[in-house]
Amino acid sequence: MLGLGIICNPALAEKKAKSQTLYNSLAHAAPELNPLALKSALSAMQCAVANGAGQARHLAVIDYSQPSTARRLWIFDLRQKKLVLRDLVAHGQKSGENFATQFSNRLGSYQSSLGLFRTQESYQGTHGYSLRMDGLEPGFNDLARDRAIVIHAADYVSPLWSVRQGRIGRSQGCPAVRPQVARQVIDKLKGGQFMFSWYPDPSWLKRSAYLNCQPQQVASILATSGS
Repeated sequence: MLGLGIICNPALAEKKAKSQTLYNSLAHAAPELNPLALKSALSAMQCAVANGAGQARHLAVIDYSQPSTARRLWIFDLRQKKLVLRDLVAHGQKSGENFATQFSNRLGSYQSSLGLFRTQESYQGTHGYSLRMDGLEPGFNDLARDRAIVIHAADYVSPLWSVRQGRIGRSQGCPAVRPQVARQVIDKLKGGQFMFSWYPDPSWLKRSAYLNCQPQQVASILATSGS
């Protein structure tokens, strides 16, 4: 007799156990990262991988609910289950002052975008060594490449700015980083890693195909993006 009719699925149980172990390890390594932001990042990434995206070595999480003066960028090594870097990161000029509160996918908005990104190729551009990304969330960040939303170094990403301005400098929507860590950030993230930008935005939380893991939609997005 099966009692309540619960069917044991060893494969699913093992998958959930591994996911929980990864979360526990990363949460221990980054105790100041909002647990909801970390859980959301891992859920979105795992939904992507389960529906056709290639595995990644590194995951970057930006918690835009924290002020720009906080080190709100975390980069994790997923194989070793450890934190490899935590640092400052800028938001868009029209996303807010010290706190980012407005986000957009629109060209010319000068706002940051939310959701799951796949990093791509590094290149030498206007800001020097930089990294292109593709947004994987239609309506929220999928125009990232068209908007030239890239990771690059910027002198205004500096604690000295916060002394004078009450915030670090702002970008045109790019997650710009300190020049001193830019090469390390880009080298860790280039070539098909995941980046996840989080903020408790009601519309995105409700509609994200990754946070709500909608397999058919995610598989279609990934097939189109080539991720």
